[in-house]
Amino acid sequence: MKQEEIIALMKREVVPAIGCTEPMCVALCVAYATETLGCEPTGITVRLSANILKNAMGVGIPGTGMVGLPIAIALGALIGKSEYQLQVLQDCTPEAVERGKELISKGVIRIELEQKACDNLYVDVVCCAGEHNAQAIIAHEHDRLVFLSHNGNVITDERNCLQGGKDNNVENRLNLREVYDFAMDTPLELLEFINEARVLNEKAADEALKGNYGHELGKTLSRPLGKGIMGDSIFSHILSTTSCACDARMAGAMIPVMSNSGSGNQGIAATLPVVVFARENHNTEEELTRALILSHLTAIYIKQSLGRLSALCGCVVASTGSSCGITYLMGGNYEQVVYSVKNMIANLAGMVCDGAKPSCALKVSSGVSTAVLSAMLAIQNKYVTNVEGLIEDDVDRCIHNLTRVGAKGMEETDRTVLDIMTHKVPACEA
Repeated sequence: MKQEEIIALMKREVVPAIGCTEPMCVALCVAYATETLGCEPTGITVRLSANILKNAMGVGIPGTGMVGLPIAIALGALIGKSEYQLQVLQDCTPEAVERGKELISKGVIRIELEQKACDNLYVDVVCCAGEHNAQAIIAHEHDRLVFLSHNGNVITDERNCLQGGKDNNVENRLNLREVYDFAMDTPLELLEFINEARVLNEKAADEALKGNYGHELGKTLSRPLGKGIMGDSIFSHILSTTSCACDARMAGAMIPVMSNSGSGNQGIAATLPVVVFARENHNTEEELTRALILSHLTAIYIKQSLGRLSALCGCVVASTGSSCGITYLMGGNYEQVVYSVKNMIANLAGMVCDGAKPSCALKVSSGVSTAVLSAMLAIQNKYVTNVEGLIEDDVDRCIHNLTRVGAKGMEETDRTVLDIMTHKVPACEA
């Protein structure tokens, strides 16, 4: 890929988002349909792919103090603005939340599982008022509107572009060598956009220390108890800072994070371990910038063949990126970066995604701890060999082995996880 293509890819995939991206994606789709309808809907039907439903059921919705899809849908209709994209609910107020609760109580909202969704990421919203209706569909990417109609009159229809993945022809040409060379050789001034990820995600971590979010894993690690067990080290600081940001995000803090490939947690895990290590290892600003590029672009590369939503936890992907970045900050070369990838795949290949939720902070912590350990081994030229599990000599084949397991091998796992989640309580009820 050309330099400008990779930069455009990164700017498309590394974007700010408020809250968990799946309920925000649903709220965005509702906002599109409501805006097209032109008035407050009296009926809202939402049909979701299984992966969207799984990742939207258990997360806090920013500014609401509530969990789950109904309030996200209600607010998408009442105050959502499509121009805000994945920050669609940033105008949320206590008054809006009360109106949202009233809308929910009226039985206006209906949520269904779309069994025949054309993509793992699929949201279909129909809003009605009287004899008028509007339909909006988002698919393939969290902010990609592929269909819009008003009273049956089609305004936008790009559904045919989903077959085979519109962007994959370009994006799948990436390989790890290309990712590494881009991060190392591109003029620094062209890479400085990535530093916004550092700013946003550090603010999210700081926010967690001010409140009581989720399971408070990050705060626990930073307290005397955590330091007494984990120590007061670079390693423990990486775990606490990264977990803090995840705590705040998944519990509904009204603060943007920089996402990666449609996931805020992936953006956090690809950013903060690298930032903390660079700061405490006294790396230069240029080294930090290049390490962040290496981390984020590695995650993007892996996600191209895995897909945006899968049964494999995204923390595996993002932490693999951060392990590459940390290896570089330790003084590692390309071969040692390869070793870190192999170590990560060998360790975390089976981590299951059981939906977005506050306890994702635990998985983020597991992922980034493995990232540090993998980098430590890699810098000593120690790595998992091709006689072990998914690992092959060719690092790109290792990555594709991982994504094959996550995208194809774990399909039944994904269905089983969703079945368990939806039968704990009545399906689709918060």
